[in-house]
Amino acid sequence: MSATIDDKVVAGAKSSNTVKEDPIVALTEKVNALYFFRDHYFENHSIEEAIKKNSDVEKEMKDTLNKFDECKGYEIDGSRAKYYYLKGKALNVTERFIPQAEELLTKAVKLEPNLVEAWNELGCCYWKNNDIQQAKNCFVGAVRHGGNKVSLRNLSMVLRQEPVLNAEQQIQNMQKGVQYAKEAVSLDTSDGISWAILGNAYLSSFFTIAQNPATLRLCMSAYAQAEKDIVAGSTADLFHNKAVTLKYQEEYSLAMKSFERAILLDPLWEIPRIKRDELLRYLKDVQNSVNNNGKMKPKRLYQMIKALDVKHLGPYKGGSFTSGQKTVKLDLVLLKDLALGLNPEKVVFGKVVCWIEDIDCVPFAFCLVDEEKTCIAVTVYNLAKGRGVTIGDSVAIPEPFVIHQKFSYLDNDFDFKSIRVETPLILVVNGRKLGREQQACVKLQTFKKTY
Repeated sequence: MSATIDDKVVAGAKSSNTVKEDPIVALTEKVNALYFFRDHYFENHSIEEAIKKNSDVEKEMKDTLNKFDECKGYEIDGSRAKYYYLKGKALNVTERFIPQAEELLTKAVKLEPNLVEAWNELGCCYWKNNDIQQAKNCFVGAVRHGGNKVSLRNLSMVLRQEPVLNAEQQIQNMQKGVQYAKEAVSLDTSDGISWAILGNAYLSSFFTIAQNPATLRLCMSAYAQAEKDIVAGSTADLFHNKAVTLKYQEEYSLAMKSFERAILLDPLWEIPRIKRDELLRYLKDVQNSVNNNGKMKPKRLYQMIKALDVKHLGPYKGGSFTSGQKTVKLDLVLLKDLALGLNPEKVVFGKVVCWIEDIDCVPFAFCLVDEEKTCIAVTVYNLAKGRGVTIGDSVAIPEPFVIHQKFSYLDNDFDFKSIRVETPLILVVNGRKLGREQQACVKLQTFKKTY
């Protein structure tokens, strides 16, 4: 790693009989074998050996670099740029940034500006070094020399991380990111990495542009395609991002399994374990709050329920409301009478007895108790920062969508119902519908790993 780059690697052949094969061909095969070893690691190793993967790849990298030392000094006429590119790519096989890789790849693109593969590798170097703008420049430059799936999907990746001046620019970046990822997939529909990056692009756009449940379904569909590919299906990144998507779909049991898979595939990567534990704490808080009426003292709970007044139904009091251009009938029902899924032409009404904190602040969650002391969790999406409801508020929810969580995980039994609210604009709080200032797209917490 500490060796300096030698500009005179092609000093001339010492003996035509020493190396019979074309050095560039031999080096290309060696580097390809290195990447195959990394990408297909679990074809030859058990999942229990995942903790050794990084060190095993480092060993293979050092062995590959020895091949470059063997070829050093032999005539590689007209292939100096390719030599630098291959050596830089070999050094780039690990997740960590290696300055020598950047140096070699910079030389390669200067010698041969049309070498698209070198531009892509150099962009990945900058990405690892957190130089987003330089990474973007490399991928844009590579696309100019010829459209290719690697440049396109990497552009999708960097656009999600690029610093922006305003929300409009961020939305434009997300839209471009989805388009680039789609183009990458169209060039090779069997490439799981491209599908995974398309899924990530959908997930980011869900939180940046519009929280449309259909976008999450597109996201999950892309991840399903990615899993079919043995390379993408062996990456912890894919299963972490899938778990995040499942969490926002409130498919918590599947989210836990996906976090577990990410942990198994990369035991040294802490984020999936942290996120799994955060979700577990959140679910335990929800279960405890629902079981105990938000931990509200009996006397206080009695006073709150007694204060429930149908006038706080506001526009829903008259038994109907307007949705678009049609009038929807509404019957006031008890929480216990709700069916799973959508409850058309129904409205529920109760008092807020507690909030449930989630470290990601999405969704905004609280517990609602009706006149019969039935308690249910409520999750609200698209809520503006600093907005929400307070303990003691009367809240009405039209046509509630009910989910039943019933599963066990790590000796924890979960069995509770919740109402999912896609927008706060349908809520009536203390007799008044919430205004548009209550709604905002939330910013998804993202991480930067390989893609």
